[in-house]
Amino acid sequence: MMSNPTTCPHSWSISEDSLRRYVYFASESCIQELLSASDSNRTGKDGWKVLAFDNGVEISKRRSGSFHIFRSRWLLRSVSPQQFITVANAIDAAKQWDPDLVEAKYVKDLEDNLSIIRLRFGESSKSLFKNREFTVYERRETMDDGTLVVAVASLPKEIAAGLHPKSTNAIRGLLMQSGWVVEKLEDNSCAVTYVVQLNPAGWLPKCFVNRRNTKLVMIIDNLKKLAQACPMKGEI
Repeated sequence: MMSNPTTCPHSWSISEDSLRRYVYFASESCIQELLSASDSNRTGKDGWKVLAFDNGVEISKRRSGSFHIFRSRWLLRSVSPQQFITVANAIDAAKQWDPDLVEAKYVKDLEDNLSIIRLRFGESSKSLFKNREFTVYERRETMDDGTLVVAVASLPKEIAAGLHPKSTNAIRGLLMQSGWVVEKLEDNSCAVTYVVQLNPAGWLPKCFVNRRNTKLVMIIDNLKKLAQACPMKGEI
């Protein structure tokens, strides 16, 4: 990596091949963390504390450093893994299940299953997301048993700045190891685990950030409705 003097002093110019190798390396641990979080046999043994169980959805949290990781798990009847992921990964429709989102767009496709995405939240978003933006990688993998894993996390700020300069007055937040695990079940159904850990950057009380993280996993009710309405019924 070499600093690019034509951009801000805290940005790095990086080749596409180097970026691809970095993301594959970084996403490996994210995938393993997601698979571990989705393992129902480890419940109660890995630090997860159940906060609520409502309408078939379990909401849990686990401390990690200064912030908590939040997890939601639920069963979708008559919704295939591919049907759900098609909805969850449709960034042009993301506003339907995240009303704070102003813009979501692909910055770069590195492979068929590997992309760089920019998420932007504007002036009218809730306090935690007000004028925030995130530059994240998204890696999609299908396991041998048909389980779909979508690993998502922010790029280092220096790399993100080199790929896409930060908007004026925006704060670049950090999405830490997060994503989806969608397990294939019988009768064309699936079990979904959603994990999210967010550092919005800027000064905010940690208790406020953690409360907002809880609300992030609650958006799954909107996703459930969208997935159930999706006409795609095909197998993976």
